[in-house]
Amino acid sequence: MSAVDDWARATGADERNNSEQHISNLLAVGLLFFNETPERFFPGVQIDVVWFPEGAGGDRFEERIFKGPLARMTREALSYIQRNYLRETVIKHPERAEATRVWNFPYATSEEAVVNAVYHRSYEEREPIEARISNDELVVVSFPGPDRSSRLEDLQAGRAVSRRYRNRRIGEFLKELDLTEGRSTGIPKILKVMAANGSPAPLFESDDDRLSFVIRLPVLPLPRPVPPEVTPEVGRVVVALQDELSRAGLQQALALKDEKHFRKAYLLPALDSGLVEMTRPETPRSSKQRYRLTALGQRWLDAHSDGSAA
Repeated sequence: MSAVDDWARATGADERNNSEQHISNLLAVGLLFFNETPERFFPGVQIDVVWFPEGAGGDRFEERIFKGPLARMTREALSYIQRNYLRETVIKHPERAEATRVWNFPYATSEEAVVNAVYHRSYEEREPIEARISNDELVVVSFPGPDRSSRLEDLQAGRAVSRRYRNRRIGEFLKELDLTEGRSTGIPKILKVMAANGSPAPLFESDDDRLSFVIRLPVLPLPRPVPPEVTPEVGRVVVALQDELSRAGLQQALALKDEKHFRKAYLLPALDSGLVEMTRPETPRSSKQRYRLTALGQRWLDAHSDGSAA
């Protein structure tokens, strides 16, 4: 509570209003931002990041749950999304020297969508914020929906200005931490960044009763690169990677005993080809490192499913 008191004095909040409601609001903000387990007091205060490798209708999904103080939880969830699901593609043009750099989902839009949910959700709701990611879209769901003072058609056009803020004090804190600008700038920024990236327009959805709010960020469709010609060694690696495997597991699957030869002739060329990738590229020597096929590698495998690559 000393941290809450310091913040109140620094912002002048303790001089504005000494009412019971004011003290209650200040205590709630303090618990959300400074307590290690705010979910004990506000059930559902968490961000669930869910990856659907086969799409939302598939049988497989991977889930990561983030809890803790509000700012830390938000930053950790965004960092996880950025590391694992955002990809930059460099497109070269034969008619000019400059290449174009585009993203499947621009980071600024995913940041705005998640922070918007943290800012505007109801902390009386027991439902978590959910970021659902597939190869087609990144979707952020929060509860409840936008205030009725904001019309959905205005949100979609990027001209909505909220006349009522659900969590003004939380917004003040997020602004101090440079996580939001406030002043209803989040939706226009999402529209602007998606357009600058060349992405399809985002969608903002709610129901008639404003029970939930959904932000959909469609993936930027890119021309499919032509699968490269590969060596027989790389072809064997691709065929062996039906599932994610560790270095030792992949070497064993290929029945190779010499690790140095395996790395030089098989693993490194497979990574360089773009058919295979690390699951943890930011920590290449991690003991939890695994290798898997990229989308390009899967297409190459599908084209050689008659077994000729083996």
